[in-house]
Amino acid sequence: MAKTGKLAAFTLGEKNTAMVNLPAQFVTSSAANMKGQQYSDLVDYANNAEKTSDLNNESIVDLITLKEQFKAHGYANRNTAVTETHPIFGENKLNYDNHDISLLRQELDEAQLNGNNIHELAFSIRGDWLVKNHLYDPDTRMIDQNKLKHAEQDVAKILINKGFNLPLGESTNDVVWFGVIHQDTDHLNMHLWFAKKSKETRPEMLKQEGKFKGQPIGVIPLEVIEQAKRQFRKQLMSSQELMRREAILRGVGSLKNDIVALTPDNMLNGHYAKAIKEIYDALPQDMRGRWQVGNTKLTSGQGKMAKANQLTNTLLETIFKNELKEEFSSFKSLAQEFDAINIEDQGVMQKGQRKWSENKEDELRKRLANQLYKHLEQIEDTSLRDIDKNLVELRRQFNKQNQQSKVNQSKQASSPKEKNFDTYSSTSNILTKSKQIDGTMPILGSSFNRISRLWRQDIRAETNAERQFLRNQKNAEQEKAQEEYESEISRGL
Repeated sequence: MAKTGKLAAFTLGEKNTAMVNLPAQFVTSSAANMKGQQYSDLVDYANNAEKTSDLNNESIVDLITLKEQFKAHGYANRNTAVTETHPIFGENKLNYDNHDISLLRQELDEAQLNGNNIHELAFSIRGDWLVKNHLYDPDTRMIDQNKLKHAEQDVAKILINKGFNLPLGESTNDVVWFGVIHQDTDHLNMHLWFAKKSKETRPEMLKQEGKFKGQPIGVIPLEVIEQAKRQFRKQLMSSQELMRREAILRGVGSLKNDIVALTPDNMLNGHYAKAIKEIYDALPQDMRGRWQVGNTKLTSGQGKMAKANQLTNTLLETIFKNELKEEFSSFKSLAQEFDAINIEDQGVMQKGQRKWSENKEDELRKRLANQLYKHLEQIEDTSLRDIDKNLVELRRQFNKQNQQSKVNQSKQASSPKEKNFDTYSSTSNILTKSKQIDGTMPILGSSFNRISRLWRQDIRAETNAERQFLRNQKNAEQEKAQEEYESEISRGL
């Protein structure tokens, strides 16, 4: 992170850097005490021009370690990094005045006296992302600081309430936190510092063994930090960008549902009868009732299900290239658009890191495979094991019928249906022709029809459940928005 020597002169045009970086660090009270440092050293009265040397700040590189920050009194609100007279903000105010800063210092010292850690997270935000979402005008160097602060207020709630085994505070007034926006580097930086005020005595929040036994837990799980980053981005995105992303996600979901709904009729097709039989024969009979892909990919080649998984994947690949080519191509293309969004948000992917589109495709293939396995379990052994016999008999009877009529033979020779029949073209063709021959329904048809019927019942149930979930989610979001609006009105924000 390089200093620019100017305010709000952010680098633009970067495409390989994450939109938001969120490194987290903490300092224990014992470590600070040993060096004679006070948590309150991080802040000073809002107008710190006389209290902090500009010359001293010239050597400060933003995003330095929390330990180093204590060396510069008033590091948080140093005047070389901020544009506001009162840049510090917290839970209830966007600009702390001198009185607020005085109370903040007292609470920080209280937290340190009671042996609690102080935590810091730093948001490093790329300039072109700020421009795209109407948060920064590079011509005027104006920044929408209020919107940025509101976003950090929401993130603070996530980290404080979900970053540990229990909420960090034992009451609504048991946590002290503050934030600031720094503008003197090539990326806009936002900082968030927080600490528990009262002495920590809860076993779930204390180290139970090792060198630091009895001290408060300091590390925040990575998944919580990632959740905070997602919430931060969502809060700051323009409405147009949010709509674009939601449209892509809805499109991917809709195409996935289309593929799931169309697969039974295309997979359970006479054209693929031999492939289905091979899959059935490859399923381990000692695992019957537990046929699942498991926590792996279809192509992993591991475990008892490996052969069946690979055969199923080959069958799906064939269907995706033929009958469902249009739907699957659209699904992949739209999912890859979201890959580009993720790179825009998180930077270029690391070697070996899987793309979002790849994970979505794996999920789709596993879902279809598991559904097939589930319904194959409900079919009698003989129903599928006699597929070859049924098809041979059908072909023999069909050829005999052709020989009885040269006219029919001529028509069928020029018909694509006859050519497709030799390669197990479609269940409907086979069943229709067998009915004409002996008036009975072959075992193949009844088995496949049953699987298809059960499969479609599952699809309808899943669709109804998804719709109900979305309705409930929408209601919850509306209620949350109303609560937040009423809360802001009550605080006069």
